[in-house]
Amino acid sequence: MKLTLERAALLKSLGHVQSVVERRNTIPILANVLIRATGQEVSFVATDMEIEINETVSGQISKTGALTAPAHTLYEIVRKLPEGAKVELNAASSNQLTLSSGRSHFKLGCLPVDDFPKMPEGDLKHSFTLTASDLRMLIDRTRFAISTEETRYYLNGIYLHTTKTKNVDVLRAVATDGHRLARVEMAAPRGAKGIPGVILPRKTVGEVRKLIDEVPGDVEIALSESKVRFSCGGVVITSKLIDGTFPDYERVIPSGNDKTMEVDAHVFAAAADRVATISSEKSRAVKLSLTPGHLILSANSPEAGSATEELEVKYDGSLLDIGFNARYLLDIMQQVEGEGARFTLADASAPAIIQDVADASALYVLMPMRV
Repeated sequence: MKLTLERAALLKSLGHVQSVVERRNTIPILANVLIRATGQEVSFVATDMEIEINETVSGQISKTGALTAPAHTLYEIVRKLPEGAKVELNAASSNQLTLSSGRSHFKLGCLPVDDFPKMPEGDLKHSFTLTASDLRMLIDRTRFAISTEETRYYLNGIYLHTTKTKNVDVLRAVATDGHRLARVEMAAPRGAKGIPGVILPRKTVGEVRKLIDEVPGDVEIALSESKVRFSCGGVVITSKLIDGTFPDYERVIPSGNDKTMEVDAHVFAAAADRVATISSEKSRAVKLSLTPGHLILSANSPEAGSATEELEVKYDGSLLDIGFNARYLLDIMQQVEGEGARFTLADASAPAIIQDVADASALYVLMPMRV
């Protein structure tokens, strides 16, 4: 195999694929990227057995062939080459790759191509297309609530499914860690109706999110009950889905909350952040004390002291004191793009519903804390 690529194109492709390669591998071949040169195209493939990234770029190919090379080492070499450089990859045999660029020359050991695992796609019966901005919105407004607790593995991702809202078919993304829940929806695109409810793993969500920032164009999504494939601008990400049942999240969303507070989202978030400075790092509890037209934010810490801040709000309910984890509260407020945030509350022990006043497509549920 012998080919020449521009440094920028090679670095971009290696950057995409090497990010799925785990730093520590018990299976040596999984530390490598598969490079295959055919015709006028070069493909780069990396996998951790759960997710596979395949990127194809145009290149100047003198001799076709395939090899596997250490992904992170190759990426670091190319990253440190000067901008605008041309990079030649040459492999006279299957066990050594020579990389040349200007006066720089590197020799890297390779592993057999036949050892590189191929992820079977299976029958991806359902497919639909989303714009990059729609997929970005679904991910950004939910992924902060993905659980990192491995024992409840079925919460370690975003639940994607279709349902009906007011007799309109919608595509809905949901994530929860048991303390907060994020639910966002959009009109179901053509082909999405009737898809199986699937749980997209946290790592897959992260890789797809990086991709849509760097690769222009719409994203084609194909899925079955066990696999999902994202295709965008010459890059294909194929991933296993989380094999589990996502809980009935509708039961968590309270329906009897009868008190409503509306507040300037940015002013509220800044005030909550200031007050939380004083709270202990472990719980980061902030107390909200509501009276008609007024909100007092407060925090207490045995070591650091206390803090309070008063805000004007739209509220005409009865007196209410309720506490929240400040970090969780601020995570949700970051998702409110409009000026106003609406809190729908019941009492100090009931979960609160938080929404963007100007956008009803996203809904957040936050469990209270004792303060």
